Amino acid sequence: MPLLTTREMLRAAQADGYAVGAFNVENLEMAQAVVEAAQALRAPVIVQTTSSTLRYAPPEAFAGIVRALAEAADVPVALHLDHGDSAQLAERCLRAGYTSVMIDGSALPFDGNVALTRQVVDLAQGMPVEAELGKVGGKEDDVEANAAYTEPEEAERFVRLTGVSSFAPAIGTAHGVYKAEPKLDLARLEAIRAAVDVPLALHGTSGVPEDAVRACIARGICKVNYATDLRAAFTAAVRAYLAAHGAAFDPKGYLSAGRDAVRARVAELIGVCGSAGRA
Repeated sequence: MPLLTTREMLRAAQADGYAVGAFNVENLEMAQAVVEAAQALRAPVIVQTTSSTLRYAPPEAFAGIVRALAEAADVPVALHLDHGDSAQLAERCLRAGYTSVMIDGSALPFDGNVALTRQVVDLAQGMPVEAELGKVGGKEDDVEANAAYTEPEEAERFVRLTGVSSFAPAIGTAHGVYKAEPKLDLARLEAIRAAVDVPLALHGTSGVPEDAVRACIARGICKVNYATDLRAAFTAAVRAYLAAHGAAFDPKGYLSAGRDAVRARVAELIGVCGSAGRA
């Protein structure tokens, strides 16, 4: 089917108490893996690319790949810009065919974040826009930040002033690889859920225990982002293939191994999100 926006997906998840998995991809094989896992489990799914991935290959290339995969499937697929670093990139992604964008102004002061986010909401002309207030810690590609928790009162004001369609609060998760089990502030999440009415997204989920993810979903999270988890699965499978096939030179062999590993991991994470059978 055609690419859908995240708006209808996330509103449905919010109403029914599950989350949609949002999976970052770096190449054709990872995109194939995400859509194939969603198809097998009859799950809605969001395919994402970060700003640094789009410096590796442009949004027009990813839009063409994911559009073709979505049109060959019969489950809902959206294409989302994750952690967009400029209004210009967000606009380019929307023109290329992305059906949702995130603008990340969380490193700016509150008023600067509001102004940048409002600019992207205006240029999106009704397409869904996600934003973040406070800082999810750790490293997302080449952007590193120390965690700063989101205050519920500021979240309400931010959503009201910007008109975003989804919101990513900072509640104790971090991007990248965790050195210790994260301590999530579930009471803060409950307060933010009560303060804002738009769907909430959980960032930095790779490495968060499954029970903790489910606890967040029970408290209103309806979009769950995974990036590092998939990169690790893909890379480990490629390394194992090359170690076992020392004379291999055809990329299709080791890239297929990476695709298979990502497909299996995405299927597990769709189970954590509770979105299987929701398509």
